[in-house]
Amino acid sequence: MKLTLTLLLLLCVMIAGAQSNSIEQGTIKKVDMDRRTITLVSNGKEQEFLLDEETRIFGEEGKPFLERLKTLHVGASVFFKPIEKSGKTFLMGLKPTGLVPTAAPLKVDTSKLRALPELGKEKYQGFEGGLYPGGKNERPSAHERAGVALAQRVKPLDANGRPSPQGKIVLLSIGMSNTGQASDGFARQLSGDKDKNPALLFVNGAQGGMTAKAIQDPADGKTGTRYWTEVDTRLQRTGVTAAQVEAVWLKQADAGPTEGFPRYAQTLSAELESIVHVLFARFPNLKLVYLSSRTYGGYARTSLNPEPYAYESGFSVKWLIERQLTGAAGLNFDPARGAVKAPWLSWGPYLWVNGGKGSSSLPSLESDFAATDGTHESPSGQDKVGKELLRFFKTDATTAPWFLHAK
Repeated sequence: MKLTLTLLLLLCVMIAGAQSNSIEQGTIKKVDMDRRTITLVSNGKEQEFLLDEETRIFGEEGKPFLERLKTLHVGASVFFKPIEKSGKTFLMGLKPTGLVPTAAPLKVDTSKLRALPELGKEKYQGFEGGLYPGGKNERPSAHERAGVALAQRVKPLDANGRPSPQGKIVLLSIGMSNTGQASDGFARQLSGDKDKNPALLFVNGAQGGMTAKAIQDPADGKTGTRYWTEVDTRLQRTGVTAAQVEAVWLKQADAGPTEGFPRYAQTLSAELESIVHVLFARFPNLKLVYLSSRTYGGYARTSLNPEPYAYESGFSVKWLIERQLTGAAGLNFDPARGAVKAPWLSWGPYLWVNGGKGSSSLPSLESDFAATDGTHESPSGQDKVGKELLRFFKTDATTAPWFLHAK
């Protein structure tokens, strides 16, 4: 049975950091609201699972826990995901079945696609390549100088955002499930790294199913509110505050794009700009935001985000940064040029590489992606992105001053 697009969003939520248990399908036999348990029959086997506040019931988000449980009916067919916690088996989430299957994506010949850094001044469907204007891959010198100056102002901050030798420098990731998986890979690379600044704290703020479109408005009372509330919760759990966030890694996309090029890339670019404004408003000491492209999507088995949309997302980032470089007032970061409306923006690591023919240091092999959909990263893909992120933050002129341990 093919996964629906909604089920794929369920996968986005559940795959990062979960146990090896897979998504299963079953029928509800019993819901015990007092004991907070649910009994499911799957493959002829009856199993009881615990439910808690973290159990996601799709379509009922935002409701009180017991109200969510009331929507579960005996005899209903559901997809479900178990997870082990403290030696007990809980449900991470469940979703009613009976949805219309999403067709597999049309196969696209990606052999002629060239990564933006390789494309340079040449054009893709009339649009120039390169990471920066003029087909160049190096930051414009003035923008680099501004970034270095901001990097030198990044210092450990206390919970109120005041400089403190005992404070923290928080680097926060923002995005959807792929970003969350890559963030897990990055966290593994950071663990035990002797070169990193001991004041540095990386917080994974990425969440499954939370696409660029979904998180633009923190006050929407829906996905935007849930996303940014969870970001705040994760910061709190790590023992830091929004006032300590000084740098962000942002990687985003939308689910099931159909608009073609350049319309989808333009839409995503505008959504990224909205997210940048949210970041600026929520994190008062944020100085630097680094953006990345999607990873290769040529192995996709669903229409979640296949090629050429994964490739074309690089233009979304490129155009956003170019708007800041060309003086868009709504993206001004320099008080000498007027009201500051945004943090300084730059490319982080460019992650798209043509499958099977690109650098093995980035996800390019089929084994670098999950067998379930060919879109999400497998552990090997996560680690490749994690290593590339570590390399970038340790070597870039605008990150090394605060990312590395002072010599």
